[in-house]
Amino acid sequence: MEYILAGLTAGGQYALIAIGYTMVYGILRLINFAHGDVFMVAGLIMVYASASLPFYVSIPLVLLLTTLVGFTIERVAYKPLRQAPRMSSMISAIGVSYLLQNLALYITGGLPRIYPTINLLAESIVIFGATTKRVTLITPILTVALLVGLVCLIKYTKVGMAMRAVSKDFETSQLMGIKINNVISMTFVIGSLLAAVGSVLYFSSYPSVTPTSGALPGLRAFVAAVVGGIGSIPGAVVGGFIIGICENLVKATGLTIFSDAFTFLLLIVILCVRPTGIFGEKNIDKV
Repeated sequence: MEYILAGLTAGGQYALIAIGYTMVYGILRLINFAHGDVFMVAGLIMVYASASLPFYVSIPLVLLLTTLVGFTIERVAYKPLRQAPRMSSMISAIGVSYLLQNLALYITGGLPRIYPTINLLAESIVIFGATTKRVTLITPILTVALLVGLVCLIKYTKVGMAMRAVSKDFETSQLMGIKINNVISMTFVIGSLLAAVGSVLYFSSYPSVTPTSGALPGLRAFVAAVVGGIGSIPGAVVGGFIIGICENLVKATGLTIFSDAFTFLLLIVILCVRPTGIFGEKNIDKV
């Protein structure tokens, strides 16, 4: 039970990161390789903000600044390449990833920074006879609540309607008067905001933050997005929970060293059976 609960927690955290990957891909057909590092930046902002501010101020500040980082990345690194070949945008994304890591390395001096203890998340509770932290209970509930809110935003608001239109046909949406740049910026803002929430939940279970702390969670979240069907928001959440639970069940067998190998093996198997992912839609090219 402890491993299943840990899997649900990890899965919810991966899901929040994976939504950012899948939203950007759904609109730009771009894999934002810097997204995991935005997640890491949120952790570092929390470390420095909590050193001089109370949590009720530092947590909203983390969400705001991380959102600003995501918005700035889109405007500086991706917007100028809107008409460039897709490979140029991917190279730019990799460059932004290394830039954020090296900036974090310069600021921290390469030393792990101790993440603050948030009592609301760190308190011990008992669930079905298993002792765990409160973050284990909060993470799945908060993830599902944010998913419902995001789905409602996309289905019932003008911004959401514009996002759906752009994801279906980029060029036609421009001709219909949709402000493409605003829609893309909103996508990055939402993705970065959810990554910041995931960061607060994730690092509350880990003692420190390093410049490479976002690499592995970002990679697992990307796998979750692909497993669920990249471009599908519910698919990203389902994929996140699948990866988190399977990863922790492998650890329960004592094969912790193979947990990541199993994650990628699962990815290969699912893609062999269903290349578009669990919730992915087949794209039919008409000749």
